[in-house]
Amino acid sequence: LNLIYSFLCKMAIFCNFAPNLRFYMKLYSDAELAEILDKDIFHKIGEAADGMGVECYLVGGYVRDIFLERPTNDIDVVVVGSGIEVAKKLQQLLGTNPKTGRPRAHLAVYRNFGTAQVKFYDTEVEFVGARKESYNRLSRKPIVEDGTLEDDQNRRDFTINAMAICLNKDRFGELVDPFDGIYDLEDGIIRTPLDPDITFSDDPLRMMRCVRFSAQLRFFIEDETFEALSRNAERIKIVSGERIADELNKIMKTAQPSRGLAELQRCGLLQLIIPELSALDIVETRNGRAHKNNFYHTLEVVDNVAKHSDNLWLRWAALFHDVGKTKSKRWEPALGWTFHNHNYIGAKMIPSIFRRMKLPMDAKMKYVEKLVDLHMRPIVIADEVVTDSAVRRLMNDAGDDIDDLMTLCEADITSKNEVRKKRFLENFRMVREKLTDLKERDYKRLLQPVIDGNEIMEMFSLQPCREVGQLKQYLKDAVLDNRVPNEREPLMALLLEKAKEMGLAKS
Repeated sequence: LNLIYSFLCKMAIFCNFAPNLRFYMKLYSDAELAEILDKDIFHKIGEAADGMGVECYLVGGYVRDIFLERPTNDIDVVVVGSGIEVAKKLQQLLGTNPKTGRPRAHLAVYRNFGTAQVKFYDTEVEFVGARKESYNRLSRKPIVEDGTLEDDQNRRDFTINAMAICLNKDRFGELVDPFDGIYDLEDGIIRTPLDPDITFSDDPLRMMRCVRFSAQLRFFIEDETFEALSRNAERIKIVSGERIADELNKIMKTAQPSRGLAELQRCGLLQLIIPELSALDIVETRNGRAHKNNFYHTLEVVDNVAKHSDNLWLRWAALFHDVGKTKSKRWEPALGWTFHNHNYIGAKMIPSIFRRMKLPMDAKMKYVEKLVDLHMRPIVIADEVVTDSAVRRLMNDAGDDIDDLMTLCEADITSKNEVRKKRFLENFRMVREKLTDLKERDYKRLLQPVIDGNEIMEMFSLQPCREVGQLKQYLKDAVLDNRVPNEREPLMALLLEKAKEMGLAKS
């Protein structure tokens, strides 16, 4: 029963996974590619390379995204020779500003890496010389040597990123695709050009990139490549936390983050990166009573949030909202499985998780910590009579993040019992209405001083005039600046003091 239950939970996630279908991409002939690249910048790059007698190729994501018909600004060029020298030549060909006499393009050279960047208005072109790499097992930093185009394509991470288009004039638009990356694009497959064990062992960050590309493009990871992920998972330990966090953020920003997160769990990487989250992937049964698989529930919640918000840190809050359940899980004969205070326990875990993962230890971490801590509060309110006082306390504790908290809580309703789900969502709608109503009433209550213009005119025997407006604004500013509470006694003292300064009251 446990296996069946776990399988059904997983299928609830995986049944939504679909590869990139063929109609999402288009096959182009070399002539059509030449037409697509018929832009001054690409012809100038080719001209610069031709002038120096070297080959140059457009490579990487730009080539891939031409076939996927996705917009991209990442222009990477490989030169079979010195990329830096071709970049310098390109800067010259792009001319100078007639007013200043300075080059119209900005050139940045990074000699330690053998790369250069040319920035021309809103276009950036990265240049590198073709190279071959070898690795020391204790580091993902390669030993680099000059190489051929073939060497450079061999070192690429995936076949879909190993395609190149020639920019030299006599071969302009010619596709060089030794690993049939075009067919992997068509079939929606992530595959390494060479032995995946060597590819991943040499640079373990490629394992994170493999999962990330699968999530971003909605591609499947080829079986042999996936098996190599599992075999080499331990190698991820030599990768810096910052690089891993960057890839995780890219996965979290996808339209369906569960795709990448489920693959990380399936290949064993998640256990090494976020063990607290991976530990939720379990179902226990006692006396015939089982709890749900909280890992796959969490993935559903993250996807639900992703449907309604691009807020990266709200998605992280969704990912960690139940992270305290492993520590709080108890079996109580009268109640079954319980997770009392899992929100509080989870919130306490957030700082250490963020610190270990090299995620920001600033307001973003505090935001995630707060939402994890508060995520049960709206559920409790929605399950009871929705009172003004309960909602006002929730508003006070959540502050400006109240709307995000409600989005998280609505996403947390993943029950397969449609009647129960509908009831909760209806109650949440009532909570939201109450929030809107209280915000409006409390705004007036808190930001409109309790002493109004009529009372001011009566106190100082005034008709409607500029002085009345000045006194009203003075009291309002005092409340807004939190110099005094919006209460009659302190405001009256302030009013009398200001009126004396204006000569409207006796000293």
